[in-house]
Amino acid sequence: MIRFLAALSIIPLLATQVMACSAETACSVGDRDYYIELPSSDEPNGAVIYLHGWGGSGKGALRNRRMVDGFLERGFAVIAPDGVRREGRNGRTWRFHPATGEQQNEMAFLAEVKADAVTRFDLNPDDFILGGFSIGGSMTAYAACLGPDNFAAFVPIGGNFWRPHPDRCEGPVKMLHTHGWTDTTVPLEGRVVNGVPITDPDAFAQGDIFQALQIWRETNGCVHLRADRFVTDGPFLRRAWDRCDADTALELAVFPGGHTIPNGWPDLVINWYESL
Repeated sequence: MIRFLAALSIIPLLATQVMACSAETACSVGDRDYYIELPSSDEPNGAVIYLHGWGGSGKGALRNRRMVDGFLERGFAVIAPDGVRREGRNGRTWRFHPATGEQQNEMAFLAEVKADAVTRFDLNPDDFILGGFSIGGSMTAYAACLGPDNFAAFVPIGGNFWRPHPDRCEGPVKMLHTHGWTDTTVPLEGRVVNGVPITDPDAFAQGDIFQALQIWRETNGCVHLRADRFVTDGPFLRRAWDRCDADTALELAVFPGGHTIPNGWPDLVINWYESL
């Protein structure tokens, strides 16, 4: 009986240890980590898994207080996983490109992060948005293409597919792609990043955002090439394709800036998501 009571006394301590990870203390999943901030509300409206850019980290991503606070103020938890370490360099990256042969491993990691956060923090598994910046946006796009049912919506910013573009995706999605009009790091048309001509078979090149949108239109069964709806007031110029298969969404939002996360992006994302 004494041993039984002693065991019971340990349970609250174990529960505290499970919940101990935060924005500063890592939540470990396999050989990688993620960091999390929860909104002040007792029951979050949902969760945003945010994938950092080239050379970043999950913990570092949460230092963007303008972005993080924007989501928290709307009642959404913010989860920031670590990518893989860059060989011989500081910071992390994502193995998003098909040439790496590691896409499925990254998909599995993101699924583990989601499952772990659901268990630790009692989050609704049906209310997760996956987003990311730059190559984090590219990882988001490939995650949507390979596993469209894994997340409720996808919100890449400043990055999508790379060349060669996918021939097809596994199924329809809800996607809002955001991009800076004057982005020269990941231009809307893409660019070669290894310094050879685009005609060179060894060219390692970012994709064309407009070609990516064509792939998503085909995937979502959209009727027209042109957008069905336009928004021209406010900080974002928006084009939306509405006449598509049921339970899909596709929108492009551009802003007058470069390779950055602009003011108002969290509100744009949550307003769009809640309108669905």
